[in-house]
Amino acid sequence: MKRLSVAAFTLLLCFAATPTRAQGCDPDASQASGSIYRICMPPPGSYNGNLVLWAHGFQDAIQPVHIPEDQLCIGSTCLPQLINSLGFAFATNSYSKTGLAIAQGQDDLVDLVNIFTAQKGRPNKVYLVGASEGGIITALSVEQHPRVGNGGVYNAGLAACGPIGNFPFQIDYFGDARATFEYFFPGLIPGDPFHPTDMLAQMWTAFYTDNVEPIVFNPANQNALAQWVRVAGLPFDPADPTTLRISVRDVLRYSVVNLNDASTTLGGFPFDNRFRLYFGSDNDLMLNMLVKRVAADQPAIDAMNSPAYATSGQLQRPLVTLHTTLDQQVPYFHEVLYLFKTLSTGSFLTRHFNITINRFAHCNFTADEALGAFAVMLFYDNVLVAATGSSPLLTAAEQDAFESHMRAAGVPYRRSAAPLSFKLKN
Repeated sequence: MKRLSVAAFTLLLCFAATPTRAQGCDPDASQASGSIYRICMPPPGSYNGNLVLWAHGFQDAIQPVHIPEDQLCIGSTCLPQLINSLGFAFATNSYSKTGLAIAQGQDDLVDLVNIFTAQKGRPNKVYLVGASEGGIITALSVEQHPRVGNGGVYNAGLAACGPIGNFPFQIDYFGDARATFEYFFPGLIPGDPFHPTDMLAQMWTAFYTDNVEPIVFNPANQNALAQWVRVAGLPFDPADPTTLRISVRDVLRYSVVNLNDASTTLGGFPFDNRFRLYFGSDNDLMLNMLVKRVAADQPAIDAMNSPAYATSGQLQRPLVTLHTTLDQQVPYFHEVLYLFKTLSTGSFLTRHFNITINRFAHCNFTADEALGAFAVMLFYDNVLVAATGSSPLLTAAEQDAFESHMRAAGVPYRRSAAPLSFKLKN
C-alpha cells in the first residue's frame, strides 16, 4: 500500500489556489436508481489505488435531481482536482431524489462503489467524505458498512456539519422554530404552518424576500423577533447583525419548502410538540398555552429511529467529525449527542475524533480546515491499520509534516515521545 505523504497537503494548498476543472472526469452517467454519478481519475501513473467518495449536502425538494456543482468547491479549491492531485480517484453522485435523501444516499453511494469497481477495478481503500446531509450519510455508512477483512465498503469517513446526533432532534429544531414563529408573527406566512401548499414552496424565496423579511426585521417588531430567536434557539454572531438574518431565512426555508417532502419520505408527519415546554419569551405561560400543538405519525417516528436515520456511535473504522459552533441549519449540539454515543460504545478517540471550529454558519470551513480534517481521517486510518501490524506508521519526516500542518490548521494534537507514535487529543 502506498503510504500517506502528509507533506503533500501543504504543497497542495498553494497549487489549489488557482484550480482548473478536473481533466480526468468521465462523462456523467445514471445509476439504476436514477442517481447521476461522476468519476474522476488522477493523471496516468499517479493513481494510488484508493477512492474518495463525496456525499453532498441537502438540496431543496423543489429542485430536480442533479449533482450540485456549487457543493464541489470551497472557495477556489475544488474537490475533484484536489483529490485527484493527491493521487486518489474521486467519485460523487446526485442521489436518486432531492429533499430528504438520507436513506437513498446511503444506497446510491454503495452502488457507486460497485460501479467504480466494475469500471476501474477494486480500490485498495474507500474513504467517504460528506457534508450536511452528506455528513449523516457518511456517519451511518461508516457505522453500517465498515470494511473489515474482505467484507464491507468504507475504510474511514469524514462527516462535516451533519445531523449525526439524533435525527428527531433535527426535525424538532425546524418544527419548533416554525411553531413559535406563528405565535410571534401570526398569519405572516399564509396557510397551515405544518402543511404548506406546493405553490408557497415554489415561490418561497420571492415571498420571503418581499413579504416576510421586511416585517420580521421591522424595528417595530424588534422585541417579537428577539423573543422568537431566544425561544427557537437560533444561533447568530452578535458582532455581525447579518448572521441573524441568515439564521431566520434558513430555518423558515426548511420548514416551508421541505416539510411536505420529509413527511412523504418518512411515511408520516414527523414533528411532535404536544408535551414540549417553550422558554425565553416575555410570557412563557401564555406562549405555551397558545402555541400550536401537533402530533407526529407513528410510521415517521419509527422511520427516524430506524438504522436508516439513527446513528449508533458503534464504529469499527475511523470517523472524523467537523462542525462549527454557531451552525444555523444543523445545531452544533449534534456533535455533543454523537460524542455521548461514541463514549458509550468505546469508540471515542479510538475510532471517533471531533474537530470544532468556533465560527458562525453551516459548513463554514476554510479549505485548510477541511484539508486538515481529511488528513486526520487518513492518519487515523493509517494508525488503526498499523496497530494490526498490516501497515507501518508514518515516518518521522511525515509526522513532522503532519504536526506542522495541524498546527497551521488549528487542530489540537499531542505527540508522544515514543518514535513513530502520534496521538490526537480532544
